[in-house]
Amino acid sequence: MYKHILLPTDGSKLSEKAIKHGIALAKALNAKITAVTVSPPLSTIASESVIGTDPSKPPAQYLGMVRKAAAASKVVCDVMHVENDQPHQAIIAAAKKQRCDLIVMASHGRRGISALVLGSVTAKVLTHSTIPVLVYR
Repeated sequence: MYKHILLPTDGSKLSEKAIKHGIALAKALNAKITAVTVSPPLSTIASESVIGTDPSKPPAQYLGMVRKAAAASKVVCDVMHVENDQPHQAIIAAAKKQRCDLIVMASHGRRGISALVLGSVTAKVLTHSTIPVLVYR
């Protein structure tokens, strides 16, 4: 079945739940995981405010939490931090680069106008990925 699972994280509580689910799935399948977090390049941060980021938690902290949870479950784990203005593109590229055969990620389940205005990284990954995506809600 699946041998290498990509787990994108933005450090949110929902993302943490999806990570736990992904690690449990990897353990059950005897698969390895790669955790990835995507942040905007420094030039973007300097020129505009970034919505949805928590400056008190750097990407290394998100990835460290995943690494620790994977180790506790005895699941092999690699981590990646990618700078990109388009998180969905970075997630898909990371999955391809690492030869992952599944992406497990969270969705906040926004509907209606908020989904249209805010967009959804998960929806964009679902739309553009040729790799299967398991959405945790």
